[in-house]
Amino acid sequence: MFPEFHSDNLSQKESTILKKMESNKEFIQSLLKKSPLSFQNFLKPYQRIQTELGDLVTEVSHINSVKNNEESQTIYSRLLPKLSEYYTDLGQNEEIYAALLKIQSTDKSLNEEQKKVLENEIRDFQLSGVGLNPTTKEELKNIRIQLSDLTNQFSQNVLNATNAFALYLKEEDVKGIPESDKNSAKQEDGTYKFTLHFPSYIAYMTYGENRKIRKELYDAYCTRAPENGALIETILDLRDKEAKLLGFESYAHLSLATKVANTPEEVITFLDHLAEKAKPIAEKEYTEIKSFAKKMGETQVEPWDLTYYSEKSKKESFSYDEEIYRPFLEKETVIHGTFQFLEKLLGVKFQEVKTSVWEPSVLCYDLVVEGETRSRLYLDLEVRSDKKGGAWMHNWKPHFKDESGNTELPIAFVVASFPKATNTQPSLLRPSDVVTLFHELGHALHHLLSKVNEAFVSGVNGVEWDAVEFPSQFLENFVYEPKVLQLFAKHYQTKEPIPNSYIETMVKAKNFMSAMGVVRQIEFAKFDMLVHKEKPNEARVQEILNQVRKEIAVVVPPSYNKFQNSFTHIFAGGYAAGYYSYKWAELLSANAFYSFVDKGVFDLEHASHFRKTVLEKGGSANAMNLFRDFYGKDPDIQALLRLNGIAA
Repeated sequence: MFPEFHSDNLSQKESTILKKMESNKEFIQSLLKKSPLSFQNFLKPYQRIQTELGDLVTEVSHINSVKNNEESQTIYSRLLPKLSEYYTDLGQNEEIYAALLKIQSTDKSLNEEQKKVLENEIRDFQLSGVGLNPTTKEELKNIRIQLSDLTNQFSQNVLNATNAFALYLKEEDVKGIPESDKNSAKQEDGTYKFTLHFPSYIAYMTYGENRKIRKELYDAYCTRAPENGALIETILDLRDKEAKLLGFESYAHLSLATKVANTPEEVITFLDHLAEKAKPIAEKEYTEIKSFAKKMGETQVEPWDLTYYSEKSKKESFSYDEEIYRPFLEKETVIHGTFQFLEKLLGVKFQEVKTSVWEPSVLCYDLVVEGETRSRLYLDLEVRSDKKGGAWMHNWKPHFKDESGNTELPIAFVVASFPKATNTQPSLLRPSDVVTLFHELGHALHHLLSKVNEAFVSGVNGVEWDAVEFPSQFLENFVYEPKVLQLFAKHYQTKEPIPNSYIETMVKAKNFMSAMGVVRQIEFAKFDMLVHKEKPNEARVQEILNQVRKEIAVVVPPSYNKFQNSFTHIFAGGYAAGYYSYKWAELLSANAFYSFVDKGVFDLEHASHFRKTVLEKGGSANAMNLFRDFYGKDPDIQALLRLNGIAA
C-alpha cells in the first residue's frame, strides 16, 4: 500500500528527476490538446504528474537534510537550478494559464476543493509572471534561479560554520553540566566536546558555570557565517526586483499575496499591539533576572549570562530544573505515550511497521482512524553530525484521488535533534524536547489526516503560510496538561510515574520569563517584515535590526552579534516576510486549545469536529474560514495573552 523509502542511489534519483521533468513537459502538451478541457481530463492528471515529481525531489532533499554529505550536497545543488527553471517555465506557460481560465469559466461540475485548486493555480500563475513580456519573463526566471542557489548557499554556510567549531573542555570546565549532557559530550580521551549544534550549545549556555566559556560559545554562535552578510544584501535586492517585476510595491506585499494577512501594515500593527502588552512584563522579567544575578554575585548580566541565570532563577523560584524531568522522559516511552494521548485526544491510532529506513534509529508507523489505515509517519529524532540541526516535518506524499479514481495515501517525516542514546543511557528528553515533538506531530497530523481529494490543496499543501503553524502550536500546548503528562512521564529505570508535584511545578514554570520570549519573537518578525518592505544594503539591514531592537527588545546584544547571518528561516527557508506567522497562527491555536481545555481536554465529539473542520480539510479552503467553521467566531487576542501568561 505504501512505497518504501530508499536512501541510496542518489545519482539514480537525480537521473529519474531529470527524466521526469522532461516527460512531464511532453505529457502537459498532450493534455492541452484535450477538447473540451475539463478539470477531470486536464487538472486531475496535471496534479498527479506534478505531485510525482515533487515526491521524487523530496526524497533527495530529505536525504540532504538527514544524511548530509558531499554527494548529497553536490546532487541537490545541481538539481536546484534545473528545478527552479522547470517551475519558472511552467508558471509562465501561457497555454496552461489559458486552459485554467477556460476550465474555471466553462466547467460547471466543480466542487469546492476543485474551485480552490483553480483559484490557487491561477493566482500562482499570475505570481509567476504569466502575461509578462518575454524579456521580463526571462529576467524573472534568472532571478529565481539565482535566489534558489543563494538561499541554499546561505543555509550551507550556516551548517558549515556550525560544524567547523568545537571546544574540547576539561572536567573542571564542565561544572554544573547535567550528567546526561556530559555523557553526550564525553570523548574517548576524557575531554568534553561542545559545539554550536543547538542541543550541545544550549546545554552549556544553560548550565555551564564557566562564564568565559559561555562567552566563547556565544561569540562563536552569533558570529557564524559572516559571508552571509553580503548574501543577505543580494537576496533582498533580488527579492525586491522579483516583486517589482510582478507589480508589487515590495517583496513583503508579494509574500502576503498567498497569506491570510492582507498588508505589511496589518502585520506590523498586530505585532506592535502584542509588543505593547508584552514589553512592560518582559522588562520586569529582565529586572528580576538582574536582581537574581546580583544576589549570586554577578554585577553585570551579559547576553551569554541570560540563559544561565534564568535557569538558576527558575530553579530557585519553582525548584524547576529541566534536568530532573529527563529520567521521566525517555524517548521511546514518550513516543509510545504520545501516541496513547493522540488516540485519546483525536481518536487516531499508530501502529509500528518494519520497512526500509535511512538510519537504524528511525521508526515508522501507520496511522489508523476508525479501523482504516489512513497514512504513514517516519520519526527520525536523534541528533547526528550528518543531519541538519533543529526540527521539522517534511511531507513526502499527499492524500489525493487521481484521474482513474485511485486513492493515494499521505506520508510524512518528523525530524528532530534530540540527545543521542549512548551505551550506558537511553535518549532522555527535556520538557522542551517534548514540546518540539508535539509541535512537529501537529504539522504531521495536519498532513496525514487529510481527506482532500485534490493533491494541490491536500494536507499542508495550499495552506496559507501564516496559518500552517496553527495545528502544530495547538498540539504543543497539551504538553503542559497534567492529564497528558501522566500518560507517558515514567522513570526510565524504576517505571515510577512522574510525581504530581513535578507536574505542578512544570505548569507553573511554563510561562516563566515568557514575555521575554514573546518580545524576542516579535523582534524577529518585525525585522523580517521591515527588511522585506525595502531593499536594504548590508549596513542598512543592521540599522533596521538596531531600530527594531530599540523599540521592542529588552536585552540589547553586543554590536558584533550578527544574528541575521544565521537567520535561515527567512533567508534560506520559507519564512521571508512571513516570520510573524508563528504569532499569527498562535492566535488561532490558543483559542482552539482552550476550547478543548474548557471541555476537560478529552472530548471525542469535540475532537471529531476539530478533525473534520480543520485537520481533514488541509488547504482546501481559506484557513480563517476553516477556523470559524470549527470555533463558530473570530479568534480573540485574550486567549493568546492567556497562553503566554501575559495579563491583558
